[in-house]
Amino acid sequence: QVQLVESGGGLVQPGGSLRLSCAASGSIFSINAMGWYRQAPGKPRELVATITTDGSPNYADSLKGRFTISTDNAKPTVYLQMNSLKPEDTAVYYCNADTVTDHYWGQGTQVTVSS
Repeated sequence: QVQLVESGGGLVQPGGSLRLSCAASGSIFSINAMGWYRQAPGKPRELVATITTDGSPNYADSLKGRFTISTDNAKPTVYLQMNSLKPEDTAVYYCNADTVTDHYWGQGTQVTVSS
């Protein structure tokens, strides 16, 4: 079992920045990749970015250049730096960890971009 705890969400003005963190615990040796997804009201959950344990990132095409995913395998923790935020980035952001056999999710953290 892997447990994930997100932090760093909140209210930010358009054009601002936020940094999300997700700390993993439990069977962390089994994790192959971690990432972030988001779900806006009335919309399906969508990929934001993922990163493998060897540091290879993958981004949703629409978010490349504004969002950056990184990881500290020693902790282990995955980060999402979000810049130039737009109102359409408003969503609940979920941390994800993948093993060979399972997918784990955090509880989600709300990000609201509004003036």
